Amino acid sequence: MWTAIAQHISAQTGTAFTLQERRSVGGGCINQAYQVSDGRQSFFVKVNQATQVAMFEAEAQGLKEMYDSQTIRVPRPICWGTAEGSAYLAMEWLELGGGGDAWGCMGTALAAMHRVTSDRGFGWHQPNTIGATPQPNPWTPTWLEFYREHRLRHQFRLAGRRGGRFPRQHELLMALPDLLADHAPAPSLVHGDLWSGNAAVTQSGDPVILDPATYFGDREVDIAMTELFGRFPEAFYAAYQAAYPLDPGYGGRKILYNLYHILNHFTLFGGSYAAQANRMIDQLLR
Repeated sequence: MWTAIAQHISAQTGTAFTLQERRSVGGGCINQAYQVSDGRQSFFVKVNQATQVAMFEAEAQGLKEMYDSQTIRVPRPICWGTAEGSAYLAMEWLELGGGGDAWGCMGTALAAMHRVTSDRGFGWHQPNTIGATPQPNPWTPTWLEFYREHRLRHQFRLAGRRGGRFPRQHELLMALPDLLADHAPAPSLVHGDLWSGNAAVTQSGDPVILDPATYFGDREVDIAMTELFGRFPEAFYAAYQAAYPLDPGYGGRKILYNLYHILNHFTLFGGSYAAQANRMIDQLLR
């Protein structure tokens, strides 16, 4: 498998790459992850079962979408495919661990990415995943319809199969026109899964975002998720606001948008996330 991956990297980069060193690195709870090197150049490689190749293809396409926007740094995807019963995704290796004023730069760069829009509406050209959960992205003319049908209703259905009980889900779905009243966002290029574990700073001081669940949606979904599991440094929010101020009413919509991720966490992990989701629904309906 590793010989096939090295050959694919060579073909895509146009530079001979013969794997000499491979070490396991942190890559989340879904995939195995490695740094591979020939002594001169390194790459980051994710590995999973061959059945997951579509997940890797969607991740690579999402990284490319953001990379091509020339707004914020992401690891450049190199190649993906299957070999010896495994799926793989190879991308640029970035040395992480910097600091300084990069979080302010990240806020400015993310605001620039959010100004990239689509004339096709809300969605994306292919489905992808949020964690390991399928995420549908059919092109949809309005944000209300997209978020209701392809985010919340989709997650309620999956969470219900897991045994979750959400007595007021239909009431919430019916209330969405009121909850999103007077809010008409442009379709912005969003990361889609922007918690602190998917944002970092390179050793050279560049802000970078990782592991996307890319689509065109309300830009507030990204800002909301940065607040879900502990906020980003305050310099990030100050710089974002200076570059692209949030619309009035964001504080209420933040709860609505983070509900999607809490439902997804119940689908993935079960436990107390169902109770947390029900508390959020009650708060929204008050």
